Amino acid sequence: MTTVSRSLILLLGLTLALAGLLAVEAVRATRSHRVTAERALRDYATVAGWELLSAADERLQRDAATALGPVAGSPAASPYDSLPSAAALLPAADSLLPCDAPGFSRFAFSMDLRSGALTTHGGAPARALRAWLADTIASEARRGGLGAGRAVTLWGPGGGVAGGFVAVYAVKTVRYNGYAAHDAPLAVYGVATCPAAFASLFAGVLARHPLLPASVAGSLSNSELVGLEVSDPAGRTLFRAGPPATDAAYVGDPASNPGSLSVLAWLPPGVAGRLVVARPGFRLPLLLGLLALTAALTATAAFQFRREQELVRLRNDFTSSVSHELRTPLTQILLFGETLELGRAGGEDARREAVSVIVQEARRLAHLVENVLHLSRAERRLARVYPSPTLLAPLLREIVERFAPLAGAAAVRIRTELDDELIAPVDAESLHQIVINLLDNAVKYGGTGPITLRAVLHDGRARLEVEDAGPGVPVRDRRRAWEPFVRLGSAEAVPGSGIGLAVVHELVAAHGGTCVIEEAPAGGARIVIELPAAGRTALPVVSHRPAGAVEVRWPAS
Repeated sequence: MTTVSRSLILLLGLTLALAGLLAVEAVRATRSHRVTAERALRDYATVAGWELLSAADERLQRDAATALGPVAGSPAASPYDSLPSAAALLPAADSLLPCDAPGFSRFAFSMDLRSGALTTHGGAPARALRAWLADTIASEARRGGLGAGRAVTLWGPGGGVAGGFVAVYAVKTVRYNGYAAHDAPLAVYGVATCPAAFASLFAGVLARHPLLPASVAGSLSNSELVGLEVSDPAGRTLFRAGPPATDAAYVGDPASNPGSLSVLAWLPPGVAGRLVVARPGFRLPLLLGLLALTAALTATAAFQFRREQELVRLRNDFTSSVSHELRTPLTQILLFGETLELGRAGGEDARREAVSVIVQEARRLAHLVENVLHLSRAERRLARVYPSPTLLAPLLREIVERFAPLAGAAAVRIRTELDDELIAPVDAESLHQIVINLLDNAVKYGGTGPITLRAVLHDGRARLEVEDAGPGVPVRDRRRAWEPFVRLGSAEAVPGSGIGLAVVHELVAAHGGTCVIEEAPAGGARIVIELPAAGRTALPVVSHRPAGAVEVRWPAS
């Protein structure tokens, strides 16, 4: 089943579902205002809980960036760099979750992930806590749980009771540079504080940050509007504020982060009448909107169906064209192969001509097969190129010479205007396929006039141009010419598969380049390829042929 067929089935299914929804909405003309209001109030309570948790997390991340950023903020240049000591955290760490719990001594810590060594500065944690902290961080590192870029909260043994602690740490990474840059964890830096520090964090956020927008809460403050309870991962209450929870309160869903804090919020019954709660209104606009959406989906499904029919037609035309293109060279190869096999060649010249025709037609077959393979890989997103800095002029001259046997059906003259010092990162095999396809296209549709292959440096990009003296391509068809299986009206009388320019487009895109069709000064078509990151070599270029225009010409067969 094709992608278009799946899309069509999905669209028709959505159309059916919307039609069913219209029927349901027609039956259920009204809904209980009380049910709607209660649901809205519970949703508001849920939103308030998430808003508090999100605001507290933003405050924590901001404070952690200030405290831990000097040592963990920038990646190391090498995995062998020396690491800052945890003592470097102490001057700025006082602002990160300060703790005034009696008997608790804050400390800073660092762990080198290369050796697993854990060091602490400040307070002296118990040996068991040190071992637990080291083992937990090492375990997170082994399973890939040390994410870079954010501060992480780690709750130690004891949770919210005396003797427990909370570690807030960030990961220092090392950057590797290859074809793409990526970071790997190198060390961990953090501060250990008491769980009671989070009560101060939430109290500060609640005093400054409104939990519901003014359009809903009106003039109500947080303390009048919502009751809150914050619990640690073990379920112990760390912070409570606002009106007490009762059976009549509108309790929202808990807001929580995996392995971290949980916030439960509720709205007291007395504020229900003072909030702006959305009331169900007249449903005609909704029904009309659903009907319009159903009509739009139906029209889209019809359009997709027409596209699929067109695709089927194009594929059938492609199969017919490829079969024709395969039959001609295969017939030639078979004819001259049998001539050689049966010894009917009249002399050495005749045998040499037969071999030449066989090689020529085999190259034509190989070129067609390469195009089909490239298009197949592009449709499956498997096309890969491996660019390397390449001097373009010698490579392009070699491609033109190798193209000569493929153009035996017409007398053609090709001129090359190449910058001998132009260098660009290209995949040589892909560039060969690109230029061969462009020359083949120019030979088929460019008439009897000359073809020009030009390569110059333009605004830091390698600009390749193939220019012919044919009828050109109308402006309205220039975008469609790059689509697979598309053969324009003027090209349908010329044998071809309709995939040459599509292969060019995919290979150029894989290089990060662009391709467009322009009008040549003489009235024909000019196909322009631009490849990025080009330049001119600073080394002297040794050329065995004169610079400037080079002509390659061969007679018709």
